[in-house]
Amino acid sequence: MQQNSWEDGNAGKRIGANLRQFRTSRGMSMEHLANKIGISKLTLMNVERGDGNPTLAVIWKIANGLNIPVTALLSIESDVSIARREDGLKLASSDQIFVAEPLFQSHGLYELYRGYLQPKAEYASSAHQFGVREYVTVMSGALNIEVGDKTYYLKEYDSIKFKGDLDHKYTNPSSELAILHFVISYHSM
Repeated sequence: MQQNSWEDGNAGKRIGANLRQFRTSRGMSMEHLANKIGISKLTLMNVERGDGNPTLAVIWKIANGLNIPVTALLSIESDVSIARREDGLKLASSDQIFVAEPLFQSHGLYELYRGYLQPKAEYASSAHQFGVREYVTVMSGALNIEVGDKTYYLKEYDSIKFKGDLDHKYTNPSSELAILHFVISYHSM
């Protein structure tokens, strides 16, 4: 029986091995990539060795720097995959107020995530790679999404599409956990 996407508990090692493969196949030194994405060489070395769990921001910076989808760093392949909440990899912001769970491996065109934003909390996201589009559906709770200089309010089951290559911010205005579904599209790249 093939294991579910994240059941083996080796996500950090898998991310590190894939990072090393992508980095070296592009002929990039560790120092060059670290400088390009604005993180320390030590942090990048720790990620590549599979030590600890990198934050969501670090994972995004690495993927953007290598011009690959985040899920390419996770590289899980299977004929059938089930993304169970209790078994999934959790990519968290450094303050733990925002958690994203990659649902399945992407093939470069899109990524699927489940997201959780704590009550009365906000999470600011830097611009992603040029051409990226985000599609967000509020599955439970409420959400304000700021894109550029405009803010959009979404309630349960509302959806929004916007350019992910712009800085954007998610704010949960309610006193309940906001549960979100994300699709990140690379079609426009």
